[in-house]
Amino acid sequence: MSATELSLPAVAAAGPLPALSQPFDFRLALGIPLAAMAFLLLFDPSSLDFAISRWFYVPGEGFIGRHYGSFLENFLHDRAKQAVIVVGVLAIAGFLLSLLPTVFRRWRRVLGYVVLAMGLSTSLVNPLKTLTGMHCPWSLKEFGGREIHTALLEERAAPVVRAGRCWPGGHASAGFSLLALFFALRDRRPRLARIALWTALGLGAAFSVGRVMQGAHFLSHNLWTLLLDWTICTLGYRLILYRPEASAPA
Repeated sequence: MSATELSLPAVAAAGPLPALSQPFDFRLALGIPLAAMAFLLLFDPSSLDFAISRWFYVPGEGFIGRHYGSFLENFLHDRAKQAVIVVGVLAIAGFLLSLLPTVFRRWRRVLGYVVLAMGLSTSLVNPLKTLTGMHCPWSLKEFGGREIHTALLEERAAPVVRAGRCWPGGHASAGFSLLALFFALRDRRPRLARIALWTALGLGAAFSVGRVMQGAHFLSHNLWTLLLDWTICTLGYRLILYRPEASAPA
């Protein structure tokens, strides 16, 4: 099932909000990613990042992912990302229609959540890239570049060519932003929600591996993207869609 098949039609067919949401352990859903973020901040993953990236690097030739430009660039980099953009555009269109006296009015809250969660998941990336100034592997001396590597919380060395813009992973955020569809569907169509979950994780992982193979990101850059996007989508679900038993009408 494609990403676009999981978007507007799926949400619309799922029906309006149920009286109550399925039980969901927010302590675990938020506690685990927050703990993982804290772990990544306390224990710098650079050694593991370098070890993994070296699997895809050939001295004198560069990263092997650059030799598969047609597939990685045209399919994973462009076409798959465009499919995710289509999902976002359909969600926006549905939400705008829900503001009018149309059938979509019944799903205004669900569509609004999808637009907000996907929008925040993807739009947060560029400000963080500018703020952190992390360099891509292909820019570093260890991989044939000219820049000096520094850990996330370390002071940046003066750039030789230009400031870095590689943390967190941008292309991975396109795939992981589809986690919003899992939360939008979990209380209405659990089976379809599970498909949406694995689609989001699969696309995000594929984007991540492709960019690591090209030397565009370290693995931890994309892990951060997953943790941030999951947290955004979970918080949005809790605030906008979740209806616990305690809030049920008498």
